[in-house]
Amino acid sequence: MNTIWHSILATPLGALRATTDGASILALAFDAQKVSSSSLPPDAAVVIDTLRRQLDAYFAGRRTSFDVSLAPTGTPFQRRVWAALCTVPYGETTSYAAIAQRIGSPTAVRAVGAANGRNPIAILIPCHRVIGSDGTLTGYAGGLDRKRALLVLEAPVPFTCRAA
Repeated sequence: MNTIWHSILATPLGALRATTDGASILALAFDAQKVSSSSLPPDAAVVIDTLRRQLDAYFAGRRTSFDVSLAPTGTPFQRRVWAALCTVPYGETTSYAAIAQRIGSPTAVRAVGAANGRNPIAILIPCHRVIGSDGTLTGYAGGLDRKRALLVLEAPVPFTCRAA
């Protein structure tokens, strides 16, 4: 069995618990109060420090994608859904039905919703970009206020013309 380490990362939306095996991010969740940080060996520290820098840049509006290695654990169906979520561009949203179409299971809308809800890696696997077909915000493990804040952060900046 591989050893895993946890680290608590401060963000503008609250603490995140990052879990790593020293090579990849296994989980990233807004439930940091449930575990305490442990002392990290060098390989795990590199992964967590890289993640911390990328999240800091993301929240500062200077990063729109992440390049840390991800290794979420889930069923083959869940992994297909999570892979599809990773194709939703920064600043855009999609629906559960569109994700179901994208993975070739157009009638599996509820199953896509369930897989979305079990996404173990918040923000990096952008489940917050999935909204209801009618445009409404739907559930988010981190809470709807955080989902709304992430979508606002990622919203395209409107162009305004100013007179000279």
